[in-house]
Amino acid sequence: MTADAPQTEIHDYLEVLRTQRQLSPHTIANYRLDLIELKKFADQHAGGQSLATLSYHQIRRFASQLHAQQMNPRSIARKLSCWRSFYRWLAEHVTLPANPVDGIKPPKKNKTLPKALGTDDAVRLVSQHRSDTASQCANRAMFELLYSSGLRVSELAALDVRQAAEKDHTTLGWVDLEQAEVHVTGKGNKQRIVPVGRPALEALLAWLTVRPTLLKADPHPLFLSERGTRISQRLVQLRIKAHAQSLGIPADVTPHVLRHSFASHVLQSSGDLRAVQEMLGHSSIAATQIYTALDFQHLSKVYDQAHPRAKK
Repeated sequence: MTADAPQTEIHDYLEVLRTQRQLSPHTIANYRLDLIELKKFADQHAGGQSLATLSYHQIRRFASQLHAQQMNPRSIARKLSCWRSFYRWLAEHVTLPANPVDGIKPPKKNKTLPKALGTDDAVRLVSQHRSDTASQCANRAMFELLYSSGLRVSELAALDVRQAAEKDHTTLGWVDLEQAEVHVTGKGNKQRIVPVGRPALEALLAWLTVRPTLLKADPHPLFLSERGTRISQRLVQLRIKAHAQSLGIPADVTPHVLRHSFASHVLQSSGDLRAVQEMLGHSSIAATQIYTALDFQHLSKVYDQAHPRAKK
């Protein structure tokens, strides 16, 4: 392979991705666009240099231009990853002094605050339910438990009834009604125990009363669909979204929104970041610290409304 055949280099590299690494057509299409974009930069800003002769400083300047053009930091990070992999492959066929993308860091990603409902909307969402049918009882119990204990939707769907959990040690979680706590297996098989509030316990008891009407073959799942099978994560998402819309709550409500609402409301009331970390099942306190920004956002709003020197 010669250094003056960039189109051939790109084609050959994409063939390796397709035949050896067996990446998806969508991923390969993205790689092709990213490499063609790099080639255009070489043509327009580097005197038509071959990709093999582009330097670290030239590629870093190109990444800076993309950032100045308001390109999403995630997109820039993806392009750098693509180019770095390309040069790693190219070095096996052409003599390169070094990988020119090594050491180039993408711009910091914009830190987006988790969405959280206001306290009134959160309480209205989980407390106002009709319980005429078994499915409606299940909905109320699921929504109350999501907000009461900050569970992930995957953790909620994996819960078993306690009797089944005691017989089958492979279970991922269950609710202990006597102790008012839920036992959960989260990411990385990390187990934790989270308190369950009184309204959630009452909703769970009401659901367990009617659960046998839906129960079919598998006695393990705590929450069942109308077909008697374990509730799916997708069905929980659809049900909570439809319920929020029926109440006129403007936010796009998902189970994850309830998890964020749980975390931010507990933190606003207690200020105990470590406790919130434990209840959410975060392995690192850094993952929980974003809620301190939510808490500060709330405090700033109160300050702006109340402090006489803050008023415009």
